[in-house]
Amino acid sequence: MSIQENLDELEEWGEDVIFGRAKGFRAFMLCIVLRCFSWLYRFIVAQRLRLFRKGWKEQAHLGSLVISIGNITVGGTGKTPVVELFAKTLRDHGRKVAILSRGYKSKKLDTPQKWRSKLNDAAIPAESMPKVVSDGQTLHLEANHAGDEPYMLAKNLDNVSVVVDKDRVKGGRFAIQELDSDVLLLDDGLQFLKLAHSIDVILVDSNSPFGTGYMLPRGTLREPVKNLCRADYIFITKCKSAGNTELIKTIRKYNPVAEIIECTHGPIQLENVFTGEIKPLEFLDGKYIAAISGIAVPESFEEKLTALGAEVLFHRTFADHHSFNQQEIDRFMERCIRRDTEIVVTTEKDAVRFLKPTDLHVPIYFLRIEVDILSGQDIWDTLIRRIVDHQTNSDAVTLSRSPREV
Repeated sequence: MSIQENLDELEEWGEDVIFGRAKGFRAFMLCIVLRCFSWLYRFIVAQRLRLFRKGWKEQAHLGSLVISIGNITVGGTGKTPVVELFAKTLRDHGRKVAILSRGYKSKKLDTPQKWRSKLNDAAIPAESMPKVVSDGQTLHLEANHAGDEPYMLAKNLDNVSVVVDKDRVKGGRFAIQELDSDVLLLDDGLQFLKLAHSIDVILVDSNSPFGTGYMLPRGTLREPVKNLCRADYIFITKCKSAGNTELIKTIRKYNPVAEIIECTHGPIQLENVFTGEIKPLEFLDGKYIAAISGIAVPESFEEKLTALGAEVLFHRTFADHHSFNQQEIDRFMERCIRRDTEIVVTTEKDAVRFLKPTDLHVPIYFLRIEVDILSGQDIWDTLIRRIVDHQTNSDAVTLSRSPREV
């Protein structure tokens, strides 16, 4: 086993410990150690928020609407489809949207992208240049350099720019000046405070609202649950139906004023990873399938497949945002052949990183997911109107309506 494979296995085991899937003495001892670090992490988070709230650390105001879409937990809330819904809706209402992402686990470019400024036709210096995944017209980068989620968004969204940089102030400034963007969607932006937010949207997974209940690194909370008070809008995601009364009551303890929208992340179709062939969801009914995924909560993916009538023979899971290698794919396909698997199904996020097997004997599809609002459609419509109708002609743009003290 190579060093990289050992590291990947260790990362996967670490995720299993954090999410409570790993059992045994080693996992128990690691939990004790991580719990100690959680107290330190909680203190650092509180002090950092205090520095920005008191104005002791400066926030950048770019003179454009900044809609932050994030969460207080690590992974699994269905953020990317919600970002896509915002981008698509605002684009269709005439806004020029740019998505700002940090490009988690994306590789550095071998050579910086070349871009001539529209302001003076001069070449933009490499240090001032973010990674432009898409300018709304052309897809400029592949998934390994863009990151899986930014690439997926860029691929699905025409006339929407996608920009990647850890410094999203730099990315936002570029999007406004060079791509004429007038609305910035800050993907996974709740904890990115260097850029002032006009609206904060927080996602809460109905199946696991507050993760494991512990702060990082012991658990999956990025911030204490009380920090829900930072939200202007709260989306309860992955709902089986509207009417999550008990969860809403809990949320109201921490944030009595934020508007709440309940939504589901529903599959709409299957698409062949390599040919683009579309199949209806009914295609899965009664099929013997194998699943493969590298996401934070693989259980929810498997549940969707089972609910669609598929017989899941086995599910190979990897750490979130895992970069597949050829050996892993080929081993998986060999197992599929031994088990007489009819089809393979992966997630859309994994599909952009999926390598073609050396011997492709079993068709491979991904499940296309979209957000459907179950309750709060009037709230959604009003929010979109507020954003669309707002004139971004001031240096500090804010539409925030929620309490900010934490």
